[in-house]
Formats: sequence, C-alpha cells, structure tokens
Amino acid sequence: MVTGIIGRKVGMTQVFDADGTVHPATVIKAGPCVVVQAKNAQTDGYEAVQLGLVEETPARANKPTVGHFKKANVPATRVRREVKVAAGGDEVKTGDQVLVSIFANGERVDVIGTGRGKGFQGVVRRHHFAGGAATHGSMFHRAPGSIGASSFPSRVVKGMRAAGRMGGGRVTIHNMKVLRVDPENHLLLVEGGIPGAPASYVIVRKAVTAKKLKVAQVEKPKKGKK
Repeated sequence: MVTGIIGRKVGMTQVFDADGTVHPATVIKAGPCVVVQAKNAQTDGYEAVQLGLVEETPARANKPTVGHFKKANVPATRVRREVKVAAGGDEVKTGDQVLVSIFANGERVDVIGTGRGKGFQGVVRRHHFAGGAATHGSMFHRAPGSIGASSFPSRVVKGMRAAGRMGGGRVTIHNMKVLRVDPENHLLLVEGGIPGAPASYVIVRKAVTAKKLKVAQVEKPKKGKK
C-alpha cells in the first residue's frame, strides 16, 4: 500500500464543527497520481514507488523521459516524487492509480514542501540576534558584532551564525490532522498551515510518528461544595 501522494497547495480556509468550533485549514489538491515505477528489495534494495502527478495540462518530455513512461505504459507527468510502501500491504504495480481516498478524516499526516525563500537576510532576522542599543550615537544597531578569536585558533570557527540566505529549503510539518477528504474533487483539508506558497507542490504522507489524540478532561466537582 502506498503511504503518500503528491498534491498542490490551493490556499487556506476555515472549517466549522457542529458545535461551532472553528479550525484553520489548508486546501490541498492531492492527486490523482499514477505509479510510474515500482521499486523492490530484490532489484533496488528497498520498497518504494515513483509517483507522477496527473495534471490538466499535458506534460512535455524529452526522449529518455518518454521511454521511461512508455515502459510503465502511463502518460508523461511533469512532477514526480518517490514515496515509501507500507510493509505487508497489497502489491503495487506500474500504472496503478493513487487517489486521496488513501486518507481518512481525523488521520494524522506529514506534509513535506519547499518553504518560502526570503533572500539574503541579516543576523537579527535570520538568527534573532538582539542587536545593540537603538539610541542616537550608538553606531551598533543591527550588526553581528565580533566573530573572530584570539591567537587560538586564529580563525573563525565553523558553524558561526551569520548573515546569509534565508528560507527556500525543504520543510516537513509532522502530525497534521486531516479535517476533510473529498475524493470526488481530489481535495484534502488539513488543519493549520503548510510550507510553501499557493500553487506549490507538496507531498502528503501518513504520519511517521503519529501523536495520540488529546481528550479534554472534565473536572469533577469537589465534595462539600455546591
């Protein structure tokens, strides 16, 4: 059984429960996906599948890629990702469809995406340095300060926090709750925000370390008090 699916972030909305509780939710258009390649322990050393996201616009492909899809007898897809296969499940073959119905309401999932890039940033924004005094004449406001050492080791130590490129990396949000599953429209609503800008691609997989659901405890009335 395939444990994940490729999706595209649509935007955010709100979901209301029957008692009026509101949940911030992110809408993900998850799938439909096709299995482009199935990997097994005998030939590849591990169990996984390569998924391709089927989109409205047909994908353009060069000759080597066309051969890759022709071998699997599936249409060419522009976005492809590799996800794991659950042990002990049904055998997955090339050409099989993977739909959003693999998830259920209330299930915990991990969402993997590319965070928003923020460009070159200083130490105050990138590493939350306090900076210097903001008074007139200080001349030390948002500078990093001294980073060198004395005669030993006479160099800047590796790993020193400094200004540089911020954001734009791979981000994984664990244990997100599935609020709604819409198989007809291939939509998945998860509670909270996910990495990336709208229309960016993400991977939604079953939670690796699922948290136990917290149940609200009602305080019992103390004896002797009415």
